[in-house]
Order: sequence, then structure tokens, then C-alpha cells
Amino acid sequence: MAIRARLLETPTAERIWAALPIHAEARMWGREIYFNSPVSSDREPEAREVVNAGEIAFWPDGEAIAIGFGPTPVSRRGEIRMASPCNIWAMALDDVSSLRTVYAGEGISVEDASASVAER
Repeated sequence: MAIRARLLETPTAERIWAALPIHAEARMWGREIYFNSPVSSDREPEAREVVNAGEIAFWPDGEAIAIGFGPTPVSRRGEIRMASPCNIWAMALDDVSSLRTVYAGEGISVEDASASVAER
């Protein structure tokens, strides 16, 4: 499975792009998948706890990439609420609800898709 994404113009997006490829193990928190990253980034002014499906976040408190696709243990009325404010650094181009098939411990990669295509 792959989720394509479009980077936003943020300091966090620049840091993540520079660190690619990123390989980690998936962790689950309700309907949120998150995984460690080698990136550190301060909380940006626009950071927020409630996100929309398809927004790809960076959780500064845990130095992790997080993708919410439904309610988490702290959500209210079906919202997608992260544990604490996150930096939104990308927008998914594909339906993130497919992430419900991912299980904790599964390998995850974030990579430059154009580089992958060029290598084939």
C-alpha cells in the first residue's frame, strides 16, 4: 500500500524532505498511525491538535510523523484529535482510510516517489 502526498511549504516539510528516505515501524493510537522519524522540529505557529483526514502531521513532542484517519482515544464527536499540537507538513493525495489495514509493528517508509520511479 502507498499513500502519495504533496509537501506543503513549511520548515517541518523541508526537514522531512531532507531526511528522506525514512524507515520505521508503525504504531497505532486509535485511528492514527504514527512512527518515529530522525527529524526534530519545533512546534510551528499553525500547529494544532485537531486535524482533517488527509493532513499529514509531525508530532514535535514525540518526534514522530502522524497520520490521523479517524477518531483517537482523545477525540470528541468523531473528530481526529492528536495527543498534542502537530505541524501539518503534507496533504495526502490518496484516501488515508486505507491505513486501517496497517498493524502495529509493520514496516513503514516515507520516500521521494520520483526517486523510486527513476530507480526502476
